[in-house]
Amino acid sequence: MHEYDVAFKLLLQQSVDVAIREIAGTTVARWLSVELPEVRNTRVDLLGESTAGDLIHLELQSTNDPTMALRMAEYCLRVYRLFGRFPQQTLVYVGDAPLRMQAELRGPTLQYSYRIVDIRDLDGERLLTSPNISDNIIAILTRLPDIRASVHRIVERIAGLDPGRREEALRQLIILAGLRTLAPLVDEEAQHMPILNDIRDHEVLGPLIIEGERKGERKGELKGELKVLRRLIEKRFGTIPAEAEQRLSKMTVDELDALSDRVLDARNFDELFA
Repeated sequence: MHEYDVAFKLLLQQSVDVAIREIAGTTVARWLSVELPEVRNTRVDLLGESTAGDLIHLELQSTNDPTMALRMAEYCLRVYRLFGRFPQQTLVYVGDAPLRMQAELRGPTLQYSYRIVDIRDLDGERLLTSPNISDNIIAILTRLPDIRASVHRIVERIAGLDPGRREEALRQLIILAGLRTLAPLVDEEAQHMPILNDIRDHEVLGPLIIEGERKGERKGELKGELKVLRRLIEKRFGTIPAEAEQRLSKMTVDELDALSDRVLDARNFDELFA
């Protein structure tokens, strides 16, 4: 399980007001067990019950999965089997790439749909001004107009917390910042807070900051490599098909390097991606 997944689920469970209302359109009175016993061991990310008694299913996703609608439908039926009620489902997209997933399945006699919320579309300022630190941390994933000032506000709030909650909150902020390559900025702002100025020497937080910086460097390298490779492919073969785009988006730097070597020799898309 991705570390962001654990951190974000904890934040949503701790945020009983702004973030949940923005995402689900209601509040969650209590969180339920998410183990769905089946032939396959299926676990939804978050399953709760609203004050009105409706089941609320939130699923977190950081990449564009072409099978997401099918997965959500499977979750829906398994929740129904376990509880005898259909859940209100929302897919929460927290990735950095543009959202490209569909929110429905259609067949000759079937139509199934669910909501998709791009976390960037949430009201970042409203989250920042919430009295709940979990809302404040989630705000880092939205489209904030001044990200540096916003990170400063969040770190300042964290510095004023009780010692026990302070470390947990800062760890959660660093993990979510990694989704937007903002870990170096969090580190820089934390250095300005006397109570947090030893962050790099911390046995838990220090490695998280360093790894966040490395991920940011790798991500920048990957974006640059991918941009050049796309130009080469389009120049040789024309518009890149959607299936090929999906494969490109999942490749590592080494895989993109290998593909670059084949661009000049391949005669078509099939040969290039063979």
